[in-house]
Amino acid sequence: MKPMDQSGEPLTMDVDDSPLSAAVTARDRDILSMVRNALSNGQTLLAFQPVQMCAGSQRIAFYEGLIRIGDPTGRVIPAREFMSTVEAHPLGRDIDVRALELGLAALRETKDTRISINLSARSIGYPAWIETLNRGLRTDPTIAERLILEITESSAMIMPDLVAVFMEQMQRRGIAFALDDFGAGYTSFRYLREFFFDILKIDGQFIRGISTDPDNQVLAKALISIGQHFDMFTVAESVERAEDAQFLAQSGVDCLQGYFIGAPTISPPWHIGRKRSA
Repeated sequence: MKPMDQSGEPLTMDVDDSPLSAAVTARDRDILSMVRNALSNGQTLLAFQPVQMCAGSQRIAFYEGLIRIGDPTGRVIPAREFMSTVEAHPLGRDIDVRALELGLAALRETKDTRISINLSARSIGYPAWIETLNRGLRTDPTIAERLILEITESSAMIMPDLVAVFMEQMQRRGIAFALDDFGAGYTSFRYLREFFFDILKIDGQFIRGISTDPDNQVLAKALISIGQHFDMFTVAESVERAEDAQFLAQSGVDCLQGYFIGAPTISPPWHIGRKRSA
């Protein structure tokens, strides 16, 4: 029997006061505190994952710089553990600033490597992020042509007009743009025509196990075809097996990224010392 109030009506629990809601709120609060402390204490770093060309020499096209934070126990925590919580929070802007700072520092350190850095569309109008970018470009004139900014499909759709204008401005300065996680969201093809992304990264849900998955084979080939139609360089994400890499190469994708190619490392080739995974 449902509990009743004094008027005899059944008592209902507000969804926002449910145990699950309270647990989610507490978890998010802990994540925000962890990220805030990491930024304050300088416990942030980039892990670099190679993106490899399919054709010819299998050379590395570029490295993606993936933000990591450290916690008090010394663990290195990947972005997937905190980014969904902080992206819409002001801390998300600070994370983007820090990732850009670290990426620009890496580009200054290595003069013959291209590096991509993730960016939320919400950070485009953030003064500290813009100033960090402009300062980096002023410091080294070769950086612009070696910097790639990655924006997820879902983030780009938040403010497509602002993203399109920003991309046009930065592309004139030599910066390239990648549309990340393509296929995971609901990109309007009208916007896809107007964005003029340089690189199309196909979401890993269509790539994992593709050599034995007929449905994903059809979907991935369609996404590759879209990229080719719009004259975009195509990258398959989350490539984990040799047979998947072989199928994708035969399907016409330009580049491969994933653990089969190389794990993210906090000691990339341009660093001295032993490589470590992160």
